[in-house]
Amino acid sequence: MNLEFTEEMVMLQDGLNKFLQNEYNFETRQKLSRDGIGYSESNWQQFADMGLLGVPFEEEYGGFGFGQTGLIVIMEAIGKGLVVEPYLASIILGGQLIQQAGSEEQKQALLPALIGGELKLAFAYAEQQSRYNLADVACTAEKQGEQYVLNGHKSVVFNAETADKIIVSARTSGNTISEQGVSLFIIDKAANGLTARHYETVDGLRASDLSFEAVTAEAVLGTIDEAFAVIQTVIDSATAAICAEGVGVINQLREKTVEYLKTRKQFGQPLGSFQILQHRSVDMFMAEEQMRSLAYLAAIHATSDDKAECVKSVSAAKIYLGDTRSIVAEQAAQLHGGIGVTDELDVAHYVKRLTMLNALFGDRDFQMQRFCQVS
Repeated sequence: MNLEFTEEMVMLQDGLNKFLQNEYNFETRQKLSRDGIGYSESNWQQFADMGLLGVPFEEEYGGFGFGQTGLIVIMEAIGKGLVVEPYLASIILGGQLIQQAGSEEQKQALLPALIGGELKLAFAYAEQQSRYNLADVACTAEKQGEQYVLNGHKSVVFNAETADKIIVSARTSGNTISEQGVSLFIIDKAANGLTARHYETVDGLRASDLSFEAVTAEAVLGTIDEAFAVIQTVIDSATAAICAEGVGVINQLREKTVEYLKTRKQFGQPLGSFQILQHRSVDMFMAEEQMRSLAYLAAIHATSDDKAECVKSVSAAKIYLGDTRSIVAEQAAQLHGGIGVTDELDVAHYVKRLTMLNALFGDRDFQMQRFCQVS
């Protein structure tokens, strides 16, 4: 497997890493997470100015055209920094739906504003009963005259609180779990009949549960009844991206644990001098390297036309991401002792983020079933 990063990709990652090291320490991150909207508008604009928001999009819309490979380098840095800004929700999910399903007019109108930081998006697809089945859509959209009217509920919508527009999956035909009959609509956040309950997730991000009562869609995104394939493609891309984020999280858990073992003394000597703890450190290092390899493989195949290869690569990476909870996260918390699970220590928040990443877009059991179905 050979995944090469261009000089421009490396420069973007280096720039982001320097920004996070100099201006985004743990205390700053915690303050942003707990106050106001849950992240910094100023940081978001800086991301736009650095070119980060344009990484996956075509050059004709103001992006770099780096695709999935570019997302890998950005998301690994985001994982290291525990970034709370909505890159996943707005760029990887919302933005890629526009790029994949939008008309040329919609792309020209929305993508430059998204890349410039003026527009933020959210994607509402999950429902309380659907678990991880993207075809299980009970929210409906009925055509009334020239417009579509939505009714139903969506759960755990990231960035809905600050999004300017929300992309919603809704059923326009077929039964509740049919892949055929799922469509995408763009909704203005201020639309009449749209209500939201906002809350903080376990890892310090913000999500919302949305209710639609006779909400008129601003526009149809893509072809009516034919949105499932696009949704699955974007979710696979996002799954590969969060596996790369997981690499960054794992890297920091390992590095911080090794440093703690070097400085914390017991029985008059550093904990790191005990061979059994050295073995655990090696296990964490091996897990990081294996996760990195699987994340890179997932990036290569995430948008492949060979759907079986895509599913196997993406699901394999996500399965192992679930395994790292015990190999890395639990070890890191245990080796730090009681302080390893306190809010005051960043290690606990890396553990929480890794736990959330395991649940996003299908947990280990779901991905194992998906992998077996195509193997």
